[in-house]
Amino acid sequence: MTVRGRLVWTAIFGAAFGWVEAAVVVYLRRIVYPDGFALPLAPIDPSLAVVELVREAATLAMLAAVAMLAGRTRWQRFAAFIVAFGVWDLVYYLGLKLALDWPASLATWDVLFLLPWPWLGPVYAPATVALLMVIFGSLVMLEEEVRPRRADVLAWLLGAAGALVLLVTWLYDLDAGLRQAEPAPYPWPWFVVGCALLVGCGVRFLTRRPVNPEPPPARSR
Repeated sequence: MTVRGRLVWTAIFGAAFGWVEAAVVVYLRRIVYPDGFALPLAPIDPSLAVVELVREAATLAMLAAVAMLAGRTRWQRFAAFIVAFGVWDLVYYLGLKLALDWPASLATWDVLFLLPWPWLGPVYAPATVALLMVIFGSLVMLEEEVRPRRADVLAWLLGAAGALVLLVTWLYDLDAGLRQAEPAPYPWPWFVVGCALLVGCGVRFLTRRPVNPEPPPARSR
């Protein structure tokens, strides 16, 4: 299969998985938020919380497994992972909009993840990052097929810094995440900084001089 075919099937998996995720959340909200989801967070039964935490870990494992099958190199596998993740997240919110007419706007607050404690932020934050993941993941997957590249120190620093800044914007409010308090205003300027750093990482990686691929091993007769 061509790299474009593998990319398309990766996106199809992400889209289907995003709808499954949305369906699960529809059921969860019927149980935990029968009057409609809103912050502050409602307490959740500990046994149900454990099931949900394991489900989220299993979600990451499934995305990683598909990426391992879709990519041929280390960077292609990483790119396939973030493409699947990004499509999954975008279709997840589309599914919730179709099923529940939620969110009301991109500024609506949501629980983004639960490990190691609830990540909180407006919907535009994960949606923007998911879109960047799909764009740069697709470019890296396609480019890596014909012109393999290697990340330099600057690319690593930009990527690590961007990821750290975004994580801080989603995890910093411990009162809202762990104590069912109203969330503090979202630090959107830092979110913009985090996205800019990630874009810089992707551009740096894609514009680096290609690595000369090793010749294929000679076949034994």
